[in-house]
Amino acid sequence: MRLTRTLILAAAASAFAGAALAGPVVLRANPVDDDGRVTLGDLFEGAGSAADVVVAQRVGPSVVLEAGQLQAQARQAGLDWANPNGLRRVAVRRAEAPVQGMAETAAAPAAVQPVARAAYRPAAAQQIIARNDMVRVTYQVGGVNLAVMGKAMRSAGLGEPVAIMNTTSNRVIDAVASGPGQAVAGPAADAARAAPQQFAAR
Repeated sequence: MRLTRTLILAAAASAFAGAALAGPVVLRANPVDDDGRVTLGDLFEGAGSAADVVVAQRVGPSVVLEAGQLQAQARQAGLDWANPNGLRRVAVRRAEAPVQGMAETAAAPAAVQPVARAAYRPAAAQQIIARNDMVRVTYQVGGVNLAVMGKAMRSAGLGEPVAIMNTTSNRVIDAVASGPGQAVAGPAADAARAAPQQFAAR
């Protein structure tokens, strides 16, 4: 009898000590694992030395654990999960593996040529014709040069399209800015648009 009483007291003392040493933990908002072994560290924040204790195996995209059983497993490992939200089950999903080379792929567009071309055109960004400026529009075809004066309908930089209203006929001419107060129309407009710096240097 005395031996039995001693063993009961020892077991009670051990259980009490285990409860006293149990550290409070918080369940993670979205528990995930990356190797199929669900551990207390995957489930709880602050699991400490019990983080590597395996409590379940995941064989599919997710595994569902009974909250009561999980609470008991945590307590056996010295963790105290109060389950304040009264959960009945806890789902653990497979962690999404990072895609190899994703960082390089995401950074690549910054170095590709189209981006560089879009950012370049400093000359075109500088306004050489302002709206309502009087502009001399030149039209060249078959060795014949025609020139008319007109009013700019919009502001434009070198090589940019600009609509010019002929002050004599009130007709609008589609031209390309080729210099301060200068624009070209017709075939020369395409050349000015494609290579504004070279065209302006002529």
